[in-house]
Amino acid sequence: MEYGLLGLLVLIADIYAIIKTLSSSASTGAKILWVLGILIFPVVGFIVWLLAGPRGSSHSIA
Repeated sequence: MEYGLLGLLVLIADIYAIIKTLSSSASTGAKILWVLGILIFPVVGFIVWLLAGPRGSSHSIA
């Protein structure tokens, strides 16, 4: 039972990360790479995205 809840939490976190990535101001190529990383490595991909991923549209990289 607890593995099902953990899996659901990982799924919710990954969906959140993908939505935030797609709405960021990053380039299309960067968005694709981030989404693939999150999908292929759900837990590690989310953690890396949380630490270094593209930010929302109000935060731009110059």
